[in-house]
Amino acid sequence: MVEITAGLVKELREKSGAGMMDCKMALSENDGNIDLSIDWLRAKGITKAAKKSDRIASEGLIGSLIKNGSAAIIELNSETDFVARNEEFQGLLRGILDVSIDNHDVENAQYQDSGRTVAEEINEKIATIGENIMLRRITRYENIKDEHVFSYTHNAVADSLGKIGVLVAIRTKNNSDKLAEFGKNLCMHIAATNPLALASNEISPELIEREKQIAQEQARESGKPENIIEKMVEGRIKKFTEENALLSQIFVIDGETKIAKLLENKSRELNDDIVITRFTRMQLGDGIEKKEDDFAGEVAAVISKN
Repeated sequence: MVEITAGLVKELREKSGAGMMDCKMALSENDGNIDLSIDWLRAKGITKAAKKSDRIASEGLIGSLIKNGSAAIIELNSETDFVARNEEFQGLLRGILDVSIDNHDVENAQYQDSGRTVAEEINEKIATIGENIMLRRITRYENIKDEHVFSYTHNAVADSLGKIGVLVAIRTKNNSDKLAEFGKNLCMHIAATNPLALASNEISPELIEREKQIAQEQARESGKPENIIEKMVEGRIKKFTEENALLSQIFVIDGETKIAKLLENKSRELNDDIVITRFTRMQLGDGIEKKEDDFAGEVAAVISKN
């Protein structure tokens, strides 16, 4: 039996927002496992979701670059937001983005004309800025025929540098100029809704199973018979996958058209198949739950002004 320490209880309270006694009970029921305890609290209705927004996140910026038909998106961390707004830090991120377009092993690639590698340049900046800097992650899209990449940065502090960055790749034989506004709007939609996958069948089976277990526990708490519980769980999972797969999401601009239908309409307009091949959404400190605000409405309002 795992000892339920004050530290474990404190950690669960910070992540779930639940009371001390509820957290202690959850940990006791789940052998001290934090993730299982969060699921247990959700199933009991004590907390709707893991309140991960209370966790301390790394500061820094997300940056993106589209160049020569390829693209890259990077998260570069700093210790404080003050440093992230510093031109020297932003220049470093832009330089790394430029290097990443043509290099797979970015940290060991030469950084511009400095004579140093990217890793060495970061260490140099740590010494001059006086704060730890970490290249956390990079996603690259290499040039593919008939594929056009678009980007969007939310909460931007400079051009293509901000707290949330999105890349979306669209396959079509049309000129990318005809898709510029459409591509940007898709990126803004992704920034707002944070889809887990392109299609429902691409969502992680482990994640679906986890949601299913929570749904079953909640349904059983209602005291309903097993055949009704099965239908309730089935409906819950269907809703979960539809809401978290990009193609089945409702476009945040009009609040009624599914993304799949939006693509169908655009294909008809341009007389060519318009297909989303991939997308990437990076948020500073990804994995931390978004604050309770109308983010989708906020992005929709921004789009309507453009």
